[in-house]
Amino acid sequence: MSETKPVARRKKKDQLEVRVRRIHRRDLNRAWEFLKLVFRDVNRETVEYQRPRSKRRFLEVYSSEWIEQLVYEVNGEIVGYSECAFEATGDDNWVNPRWFEKRGMRPLFVEELAVHPDYQGRGVGSFIMEQLQHLARTRGCTHLVLEVAENNESALSWYRTRNFYKLDAAIFLAQKVPGEPDLLPPRRLKTRPAHANGGTPTTGLMPEEVSGPALVAKKPRARKKAASAPSKSAPAQKPEPE
Repeated sequence: MSETKPVARRKKKDQLEVRVRRIHRRDLNRAWEFLKLVFRDVNRETVEYQRPRSKRRFLEVYSSEWIEQLVYEVNGEIVGYSECAFEATGDDNWVNPRWFEKRGMRPLFVEELAVHPDYQGRGVGSFIMEQLQHLARTRGCTHLVLEVAENNESALSWYRTRNFYKLDAAIFLAQKVPGEPDLLPPRRLKTRPAHANGGTPTTGLMPEEVSGPALVAKKPRARKKAASAPSKSAPAQKPEPE
């Protein structure tokens, strides 16, 4: 009997618990680094950054009254994070509220859901999901709505096992454009033409030298005759008698 008590105490002491609380300003830098770690590999494989988009945006979220930020800790270490909004807010929101209104849905928008890689598969994600469902019920919401990339297979599988279904199809389309080089390929030169007068071609001359007045043949001026024509002003000389 005396040996079983220390064993029971040791098991109780080694048992880990995950606790949830609302984020505090002093947690912002730690939470930001945590999110970068969780989504680092995912962002390398997706066209659109999954999370987080920018630290500036992350810090702005803290001051919003419509967004709930929760951290999940084990022995003071952040092992999970969730961020949800009760309205589609922000300049970069990705939803059309009227779509839900027409279908009688009051969604709780899950903006972030992250679990530390070392704690995945240990029940942290399920605890986060239960917490979000609890928030939705207490606020009168009917659905949890979130966004996930179609090639994030692990996340898609995890959500599908929890009865999430596809609402709409947002697909990135791409078209292959035939490429062309910026510079033209080499071009074969024409054969050098033979000069008309058998002289040398005008190689090395600038265009204006080829076509300008410098190469235009000038007409020679007419030489003055030895006996010039008599002047009109001078009187005509009479011939001497023989």
